[in-house]
Amino acid sequence: MSAATLVGDATTVARRNLIKIKRVPDLLVFTTMQPIMFVLLFGFVFGSLAPADPQGYREFMMAGIFAQTIVFGATITGSGMAEDMQKGVIDRFRTLPMHPSSVLAGRTVSDLLNNVIVLIVMSLTGLLIGWRIREGVVGALVAYGLMLLFAYAFSWVFAYVGLKVRAPEIVNNAAFMVIFPLTFIANTFVPAENMPGVLKAIAGWNPISTITHAARDNFGNLFAMPDPGGRSQAARLDEIEYTWALQHAEIYTLGWIVLLLAIFVPLSTAAYKKAVAR
Repeated sequence: MSAATLVGDATTVARRNLIKIKRVPDLLVFTTMQPIMFVLLFGFVFGSLAPADPQGYREFMMAGIFAQTIVFGATITGSGMAEDMQKGVIDRFRTLPMHPSSVLAGRTVSDLLNNVIVLIVMSLTGLLIGWRIREGVVGALVAYGLMLLFAYAFSWVFAYVGLKVRAPEIVNNAAFMVIFPLTFIANTFVPAENMPGVLKAIAGWNPISTITHAARDNFGNLFAMPDPGGRSQAARLDEIEYTWALQHAEIYTLGWIVLLLAIFVPLSTAAYKKAVAR
């Protein structure tokens, strides 16, 4: 089948997934309420632990919350695929003259659009509590673009997981076990350079750290928290960017995006073909 067929079929599948949200608005409500809760809780609870400048911490942590949310949001792809397998939806798709990759492409694209909504809601909530984009429109577009690309690549990881485990509950449990340590052994909520040895080394090469660092830098929030020692920004930057990955955060993150897609697009496609062939 042609590329045009793939695009058309994937668009139909994506529309089907988005219509499901329209018919069950509770899905959208809970999808948007969770990031609002994260912003408010982390902003005011963790912010209160930085009495010198709680507002500065709120600006610092926004990029971290964005990164955490889009990565956890990828589990929607996995649980959605597992649910469709469980309910026999995939069996019905198999009887239609569809491109074999359209179900996966449609699912990941619809979840990408869901991430766009989530980022908009989180950004508006952040603006309400004092967060500001200080590097202009171009910097903001780079930050949001990188986060959405990373979210899209990660959704293919969980598409594969969803096809393998076939139970939405298992997808969520597996995701928590993997994503929770990934998002906390990073610079998402605290400066990674202050972590003890081994954790600092892991955080310095963690792709969650680099997507957070890239977004934080492009939003202009890298030095949002004041330095207790009163050092210059150049001196602080040397400490913050203590690995090659952090010094080249955009390139390193793009490398991970390409790597994840190169591995999990064919793996997911093969797993889907195997599943529908049973």
